Amino acid sequence: MLRLILMRHAKSDWNHIGTADHDRPLNKRGRRSATALGVWLRAQGHIPDEVLCSSAERTGQTLMGLQIDPTPPTRFIRALYLAEPRIMIETLHEATGVCVLMIGHNHGICELANLLVESPPAHARFADYPTGATLVCDFDVGSWTEVDWHQGRVVDFIVPRELTD
Repeated sequence: MLRLILMRHAKSDWNHIGTADHDRPLNKRGRRSATALGVWLRAQGHIPDEVLCSSAERTGQTLMGLQIDPTPPTRFIRALYLAEPRIMIETLHEATGVCVLMIGHNHGICELANLLVESPPAHARFADYPTGATLVCDFDVGSWTEVDWHQGRVVDFIVPRELTD
């Protein structure tokens, strides 16, 4: 069995005029959310042994805010920046860990989540996958290359507002 933690980056800062989208950092709320998500992941026992992360500044800062210890092998992948679901699953097929954390962007990450699960969780925010939204799902396969659409069994789903408000 393999486990995927699929996370949208935390809230980014739009106040950096002239900053390229790829280089936008997290805002204060985003940094707080990333920390809360890290605490939640540890409390639930969802500890990745590999990370596939978009190369954008805000995804890297989200990962750093999770404070995963020990730091798992991490690949910052330009192709995951604003990626479509097909690119994301192709990247996932290259994973080698048993529990993989993938951090990306909407709209692709929302579409990927919906395409991967057998049935969506009964959560009002799953359909729009807000910043920081995190899905944990299991796949009854032996290799990431075997993962395909509608195979994932939802284990958990959370949004940062449930942790910080």
